[in-house]
Amino acid sequence: MPTAIQRMQTMPQMADIIIRNARIRTMDPDAPRAEALAIYGNRILAVGSDAEIGGLAGSRTKVIDADGASVLPGFNEAHMHIFQGSVSLDLLNLMGVSGFDALQDAIRTYAAQKPDETLLMATMASYIVLSETEPVTRHHLDRILPDRPFIMIAPDHHTAWANTAALKLGGLFQGRDVGIGNEVVMGDDGFANGELRETNAISPIASLTATGGRESLGIATGADPENLTPEQRAADIAVIKRGLAYCASMGITSVQNFDGNLYQLEIMAELERSGDLPVRMRIPFHMKNFMDLSMLDEAVRRKERFASDRLRGDFVKVFMDGVLDSQTAFVIDGYGNRPDYDCEPLFTLEHFKEIAIKADALSLQIAVHAIGDGAVRLTLDGYEAAVVSNGKRDSRHRIEHIEMLHPDDINRFAELGTVASMQPVHAPETHGVAREPTLSNIGEHRWQYAFAWKTLKDAGARMVFATDWPVSPLNPIDCIHEALNRPLWRDDLPDQRLTLDETLAAYTSEGAWVEFMEDRKGMLKPGYLADLVVLSGDLDAAGAANFKSLKTLVTICDGQITHGSV
Repeated sequence: MPTAIQRMQTMPQMADIIIRNARIRTMDPDAPRAEALAIYGNRILAVGSDAEIGGLAGSRTKVIDADGASVLPGFNEAHMHIFQGSVSLDLLNLMGVSGFDALQDAIRTYAAQKPDETLLMATMASYIVLSETEPVTRHHLDRILPDRPFIMIAPDHHTAWANTAALKLGGLFQGRDVGIGNEVVMGDDGFANGELRETNAISPIASLTATGGRESLGIATGADPENLTPEQRAADIAVIKRGLAYCASMGITSVQNFDGNLYQLEIMAELERSGDLPVRMRIPFHMKNFMDLSMLDEAVRRKERFASDRLRGDFVKVFMDGVLDSQTAFVIDGYGNRPDYDCEPLFTLEHFKEIAIKADALSLQIAVHAIGDGAVRLTLDGYEAAVVSNGKRDSRHRIEHIEMLHPDDINRFAELGTVASMQPVHAPETHGVAREPTLSNIGEHRWQYAFAWKTLKDAGARMVFATDWPVSPLNPIDCIHEALNRPLWRDDLPDQRLTLDETLAAYTSEGAWVEFMEDRKGMLKPGYLADLVVLSGDLDAAGAANFKSLKTLVTICDGQITHGSV
């Protein structure tokens, strides 16, 4: 508790909002705890005791009594997909569904509720939704829904399964070349068996929904929708606004989006102008392997055009590989259950080095999806090439996911200043995620280097957390809970749990730091942007085991209440 009020002296005397009777974790190392804070406009006016802050109340001040609950800086969701997540709110969610009968009941019930949909779609379908030994095929789905096109997508969004009607509708029934790293899996009968691996294989069907698949363009091609009608654009905005409100309801005040195109940036800019953007938004330029190096100049233009505290287009996203469960991740020394196969990366080392060197020279931050240990190493090699070519600078380049890690590469994160961007809710046996097929694909001899949050943290890596929504449910409280309570897959493995302070930092102050905004957000201190969340209880009293019981009561972004009420 500070002994004297911390206050921005240049600000007015009276506060617009006061939060009192709180257990405030400011994430400010100089004054980590407080009882109350005051907001004026979009900034923190003062932080201190109830008595001190109470003196800043005027006749028009809104006072929020936290009733002893915790108050934190607003959650910074460091990796998610806002358009896809927004669309998923209206799709069939198969999380937790297991066995043919349960799958059949869920699909048929949903189909009855959507009699006019051209294509029925479900999300969060487990790779072992039938069993650990029986993979899903179109024949299973045909038994459930023979006459209407249906597709269900795995939680990681890198694999889908479609029935015969959907395969025919998408022109995939007889197979199709969908490019390197993508596959329409074929059956012994010479026709597609229903399994679709990666975006190029999934999108011919997914694009037949009411949104025309526009929610996936930022990932699939990085391009913008063509020949769009005003009605379609208005519908997309309505969908996204619903998703943004959902983010605010979870205590999220900053979103780092990871599928980027100009279309989404311009929609967000319109929402910012109209006062309808309830979170701070960051959207990348998506550099695909078929793009010319000169396309990075467009990334610079977007960085210059979208540069407010509410909306930024200031980094480059790259996909280096796929995912473990479909064996499209690039691994070293083969998969645990398939040692002769390591998949291929989506970029060669030389190609990625060229991208990393140029992007770094243009002062563009780079964020690379790399799940397999081979993809992680290739990415680190590219970042190292940028250092050699351009000299060491404060680049804060990132690697996303890092689900496998070779021990030789652990210390390279700190040495190169590479940020580890990870998702605690992705690890097997956390938040309902099954052990298989992930652990068998990794191989038991490499489990100690899988989802190795603490290993990287202890080696000096800077770290941010997120859910990758809609790959996993969005609630940051659930994600923090899993970081604090991750189980061991085997008794002799390293304990990868982080402390509460480390985990909260990965969702607040470190998230601001990775955005180069640590001078004005991510902490609750005078002069900083007024982004915060009021929880339903005291997180210290709840403890790690019961962290999940907490809920978001009030969210404030830029000094405005975006969720809850006084």
